[in-house]
Amino acid sequence: MKVFLKILLGMAVATTMSGAAEYTIKVSHVVNANTPKGKAADFFAKRVEELTKGKVKVEVFPSAQLYKDEDVLRALQMGNAQIAMPSLSVFTRITPEMQLFDLPFIFKNKEHLYKVIDGNVGNKLKQKVENKGFIAMEYWDAGFKNFSSSKRAIVEPVDAKGQKFRSMSSKVLEAQFKAVGGNPQILPFSEVYSALQQGVIDAAENPYANFYNSKFHEVQSSYTLSNHGYLGYLVIMSKKFWDKFPDDLKPLVTQAMREATIYEREEAAKDDERIFQLLKEYEANSKGKFKIYTLTDEQKSSWIKVMQPVYPQFYNVIGEDLIKEAIAAE
Repeated sequence: MKVFLKILLGMAVATTMSGAAEYTIKVSHVVNANTPKGKAADFFAKRVEELTKGKVKVEVFPSAQLYKDEDVLRALQMGNAQIAMPSLSVFTRITPEMQLFDLPFIFKNKEHLYKVIDGNVGNKLKQKVENKGFIAMEYWDAGFKNFSSSKRAIVEPVDAKGQKFRSMSSKVLEAQFKAVGGNPQILPFSEVYSALQQGVIDAAENPYANFYNSKFHEVQSSYTLSNHGYLGYLVIMSKKFWDKFPDDLKPLVTQAMREATIYEREEAAKDDERIFQLLKEYEANSKGKFKIYTLTDEQKSSWIKVMQPVYPQFYNVIGEDLIKEAIAAE
């Protein structure tokens, strides 16, 4: 009995010395833990606990275990979760200006993209999200989108004519496809594979990870490295939670998120390279059934010329000044 009491006493002392967390942050996201976003969420959790010396515990819930992207904004407003990183498209419902990210060819390359999202334009868009009752933290990468098709390789703008494209629910993306004579079909991502397989749609646009991990290469005969659009995430926090969070701990959480953002972007770049090599291997073994195309500078210029008329259609929604500022970002 005395031995048992000593064990209990020892456990109590150990617990007191280690200190229980004073605050808990629940992070909700919809992807697998092994993706760049999933890894970065776990990295953030570890760094917060390290920097705050255990005062703050971060619990990460991947694969929509807590909420789907379309439900998470409400959950944060109610304080049922504290951090989420939804796709940028989710925010267009509450902040129409976020449709800037759907504009085709608005980003010249990754360097230009980061100048936009980490600069004045990105901050302006964050502020618009914050005006809706959130704390906007950082932008994370999903990657640049490329065209794919099982009907006809999409290399020149004329190749898109008459093709049925899967489209997210976005007026900008619908206008983008119509500009090249395509026929946009709005479909949930979960239905895209079967729709491609059955010929309900002919073509799609996806970054490397979405395209390969969803096995679209099995039901598409071509993949064109167009880099015409961007997919990303905005990490947001519950304002209700942040307003009550201790001021002395806020800089530590912010630092952890900044480090996690750098890590996420590095992981996304590595993932792109890894998956591209897998696609190249698949192409080599496909016996001509699958081919990867790379646009020449001349071909890319043709696409830009045809698609830029989409921009003025959304000056009143996104803001002409904001669009031009993004284009000119240095």
